[in-house]
Amino acid sequence: MTCQTFSFFVLSVIMICFGRFGNSLILAQLQNDIDQLKADFNSSHSDVADGGPIFTEKLINWTERNEKRIILSQIVSMYLEMLENTDKSKPHVRHISEELYTLKNSLPDGSKKMKDLMDLAKLQMTDLKIQRKAVNELFSVLQKLVETSTSLKRKRSQPQRRCRC
Repeated sequence: MTCQTFSFFVLSVIMICFGRFGNSLILAQLQNDIDQLKADFNSSHSDVADGGPIFTEKLINWTERNEKRIILSQIVSMYLEMLENTDKSKPHVRHISEELYTLKNSLPDGSKKMKDLMDLAKLQMTDLKIQRKAVNELFSVLQKLVETSTSLKRKRSQPQRRCRC
């Protein structure tokens, strides 16, 4: 995927995942707006390709719908943060921002879940106090894990029902 289509791809994935595209006119208008934004940011500069994509590569690892919604909510927030510092008098910037805000408002708050993951990553598992707490919670964690895996097995073993419409 070229760097020219990367922003459009991410926005398309976000909007498709959340059912925002019922109309190809919105998609065509957003493509035009994104092209103008690319010109604003000079995204054809040679350094854009350095290091590969920043969002699309991460989406590959998030396969389940609910997982994707978490990562996409973070990506939407990052785009909105980026657009906060741009010239909002430009119609294409306003339109993209409005679409992203609409998407953000339709998402469950994935930031809490992301914060939980970041907090877990910061835990110092060499700290004796944290180790004690972790050991005290081990049975409960294992219980949740068993419950989760059992319910997944149950869902997989249920026969697929066909719609008799």
